[in-house]
Amino acid sequence: MQDAAHGPSGGRGPRKIPQRKILPHRMRPRMSGVLAERRPDTVPDDALHGRVMALREGLERGLIGSAGLVERLLIGLLTGGHLLIEGAPGLAKTRAVKRLADGLDGSFARIQCTPDLMPADLTGTTVWRQDSGTFEFLPGPLFHALVLVDEVNRAPPKVQSALLESMAEGQVTVSGTTHRLSDPFMVVATQNPIEHAGTFPLPEAQLDRFLLHVVVDMPDETTERAILDLVEGEITHHVDAMTMRLSLADVRAAREAALSTYVSPALKDYLVRLVAATRTDAAAPDLRAMIEHPASPRGTLALMMAGKARAWLRGRDHVIPEDVTDLARDALSHRIGLTWRAAAEGKTARGLVGELVQRVRAL
Repeated sequence: MQDAAHGPSGGRGPRKIPQRKILPHRMRPRMSGVLAERRPDTVPDDALHGRVMALREGLERGLIGSAGLVERLLIGLLTGGHLLIEGAPGLAKTRAVKRLADGLDGSFARIQCTPDLMPADLTGTTVWRQDSGTFEFLPGPLFHALVLVDEVNRAPPKVQSALLESMAEGQVTVSGTTHRLSDPFMVVATQNPIEHAGTFPLPEAQLDRFLLHVVVDMPDETTERAILDLVEGEITHHVDAMTMRLSLADVRAAREAALSTYVSPALKDYLVRLVAATRTDAAAPDLRAMIEHPASPRGTLALMMAGKARAWLRGRDHVIPEDVTDLARDALSHRIGLTWRAAAEGKTARGLVGELVQRVRAL
């Protein structure tokens, strides 16, 4: 049986998906204030935005209560970033990625990680062709547009290192030869927080390569009831809500448009202050004392890019503080390490980032 169909906020119930009407640029409401300042020469492509919204609605129809997870998958797609999704078994992590693959006109591969996995199982290998007297490169599953790496923490360190190169550089090296990967190329890795035996925790360097770390929670009763109806309908009536496929050319165009979303100087200052609060005592000295490894500037950049994509998905050509605060936990929690004192007090990285968001206010 497939995973249940719900998402990260787990407690909202089934979500009715409205037919989004994309307003012409000149009719869109303007926000006041320095943080919402707009750049007047940025005009969104409404047709392209509409196609991405159609993909989003198709995903949400088959993933009850998962609007947050769907949005974060699309944010990864629109930024060229990679996602780490964490949750107990049966929470639709794999299902969500498969549905995204169904909605894209690109190749898809799934890698099931095990302790005996080898780097060549991901990157590919070079074989000798006796008939031609030459070596031939046989590409591995990383040479696909969308790659699902299931239970990534079960892969041994050598395999994780090979995955790191592909995520960081968009290429792999096999037998001394470098091979470029697909464009777009997106890795979505999953891990189970319950079982630890036989696992290899991801090193900090690799965690930092994920744009977002999304935690999927249990659904509430209303959502779970709606999941039963959805899965029953799929089994008995062969319902398939994915009715369109977004081309890779559209993905590249949407990525360029999303990353062109305007961020005002004041909002950039807010981003810097928020991430710097993990390093200095200026904003929250009591919280800073619980952080052993603070977030690097890569975290600031990731939060800004994710905020741009969120704003674009919501029909805006500028980023607002809500884009930052909504994504802060997912963009920063896996980039900080806590002290033993914090662990003893039951603190979590996500909780500390949430407290920092409350302390460091946008002006």
